[in-house]
Amino acid sequence: MNRTGSVQRTSRETHAAVTINLDGKGAADCSTGIGFFDHMLALFAAHGGFDLRIEAKGDLEVDGHHTVEDVGIVLGKALQEALGDKKDIQRYGTAFVPMDEALAMVSLDISGRPYLHMELPALAPMAGDFDTQLLEEFFRAFSVHSGTTLHIRVLYGRNTHHMIEAVFKALGRSFRQAVDRNGQWKGIPSTKGLLD
Repeated sequence: MNRTGSVQRTSRETHAAVTINLDGKGAADCSTGIGFFDHMLALFAAHGGFDLRIEAKGDLEVDGHHTVEDVGIVLGKALQEALGDKKDIQRYGTAFVPMDEALAMVSLDISGRPYLHMELPALAPMAGDFDTQLLEEFFRAFSVHSGTTLHIRVLYGRNTHHMIEAVFKALGRSFRQAVDRNGQWKGIPSTKGLLD
């Protein structure tokens, strides 16, 4: 049985709807009004093997902040819903991904205890139509609402697009490891008997 989550959130600033299938094929249909962000979300899905549908409409005439943060919130909640009771998952995942001159590492724990640590070299202010300051807003919202301890580090790199792309690919691959049910753990992967 496929593990799916579907969540919508509407505020005065945005409407965001996300559906994710953790046992999919990596198909993505992402429409946020921010082309570069859509591309990164599609990379996350492809490298995680998740089927992902995201529709967001926000006050982009102001800037991308509300849209990007709210997509993080809704994606995190949808992932949490798809995980259900978290039985049989491997819980931890780590991936290093090179993208030309850049090398990114993402290490995570689906612990129920959200935490974000990010270390990146200086980025250009914009990547296409995406304000790179919003990376941290997205990942913080995603970490909190998915209940994930998330460590992100770009070890080195020069090209902003390459560095961010490597991060999203590594995020997908590390989540693929963590949600896998074919490893050593059976039941809740914690000596406490719960992930909360």
